[in-house]
Amino acid sequence: VVYEIDTVVPPSASDVFSINANTGEIRLTGTLDFEAVTLYDLHVKAKDKGTPPLSSHCNVELEVLDV
Repeated sequence: VVYEIDTVVPPSASDVFSINANTGEIRLTGTLDFEAVTLYDLHVKAKDKGTPPLSSHCNVELEVLDV
């Protein structure tokens, strides 16, 4: 299975997250600022290597808390 981030909402945050294509682990590549954005919505797609390839998707919602 190969994982990829399809879209990020807001689009300006597309460079803040990365995903490991083999494991699906999502990591931060930048900093999050509660004052700028409090909620991120990542659309993740998983595709297998079959013939024909099958795919599925999920949404990952990340809420930033001000502590």
